[in-house]
Amino acid sequence: MYCGQKLSERIYWTGVYDRRKHLFENMWPLPEGVSYNSYLIKDEKCALMDTVESGSDRSYLDWLADTLEGRPLDYLVIHHMELDHSGEIENLIRQYPDVRIVGNAKTFRVLEAYFGKLPNLVEVKDGDTLSLGYHNLKFVFTPWVHWPETMMSYDTTDGVLFSGDAFGMFGATDGGVFDDQVDFARYESEMRRYYSNIVGKYSGMVQKALAKLSSARIGAICPLHGLVWRSDPARVIGLYDRWSRYEADDAAVVIYASMYGNTAQMADHVARRIAEAGVRDIRVYDVSKTHVSYLISEIWRCRGVLLGSCAYNTQMFPLMENLTRDLLHAGPKDRLLGVFGTYSWNGGGVKNLNAFAEQIGWETVAPSAEILGRPTCEKYAACDALADAMACRLKK
Repeated sequence: MYCGQKLSERIYWTGVYDRRKHLFENMWPLPEGVSYNSYLIKDEKCALMDTVESGSDRSYLDWLADTLEGRPLDYLVIHHMELDHSGEIENLIRQYPDVRIVGNAKTFRVLEAYFGKLPNLVEVKDGDTLSLGYHNLKFVFTPWVHWPETMMSYDTTDGVLFSGDAFGMFGATDGGVFDDQVDFARYESEMRRYYSNIVGKYSGMVQKALAKLSSARIGAICPLHGLVWRSDPARVIGLYDRWSRYEADDAAVVIYASMYGNTAQMADHVARRIAEAGVRDIRVYDVSKTHVSYLISEIWRCRGVLLGSCAYNTQMFPLMENLTRDLLHAGPKDRLLGVFGTYSWNGGGVKNLNAFAEQIGWETVAPSAEILGRPTCEKYAACDALADAMACRLKK
């Protein structure tokens, strides 16, 4: 933690960098760690905006006390009850037994389920306000971004938005807390991976939340993970708007499952053919080597998606099946799809990828390409047609 990082004269970042955790939600890889952000407003009344994951930093409450400089903590505002943000609530109450806990009715239902009945609850409704003195908080309910109880707080005085998990990202930033202290290009892919895997399923609700905030004068955004946006909040709002509309680059991602290299050869052939047709942004991934979260992130980025699988016990390869199941769950829309694969004694991979294509509802650019046995030059005609059709659509 960095003590005394100030967003403004009265607002402090009181977050934690966690570089020990390997998996977010015990599922998503964290090669660069993760940050848990909380914020302290020191006004006539002092308010803490969320806590951090329990045990992520033993010094958290000490730093908080140092920042308060002997003053009482009047309010804890809970924007999201997931335990990476509410984990220190019990310890906080022990240290500040008179703190008043601000949340909505759904917040308190989850709060009781985790920590039992607690005193000093202050229930707020959508649009309610809380004056801290100079700062005035307006509560904006944003259900299903990405839990049903999630809400945001908008400081109507200085235009600071405390946004919950929205506008967050994976990764513990290296030194910089604020967007003007880092090269964001380094972190954008981890923000997209966070969005596509954690929030993307609820893109329709993200659009509703953005519409709700559209008239607000937002001068800074304080999310619960990642960078604090004090210099260019419009940039991250634009990204969330684009991703939640399912807009994508005119790029192609080729993802394959291959046991003995035959489907891998098809994938490389298709990618080369697309490149020869003039598409420059192409990525090729082996589903057995790349975690599904990175694949979903790339599919969120790329308009053209080509999936290939060998047959496996009359089905598609299990890790490709996992990817298709996760895609159906996440629900990205408006993609162009191509399907290819190989088999040795009976089909299954391509047949089941075609069934997935019907379920996901993406536009299929050409008939699927399937090869019996080893790919040879005379067997690539359907692959060429698939690649040419994809390239043509991406270049329009």
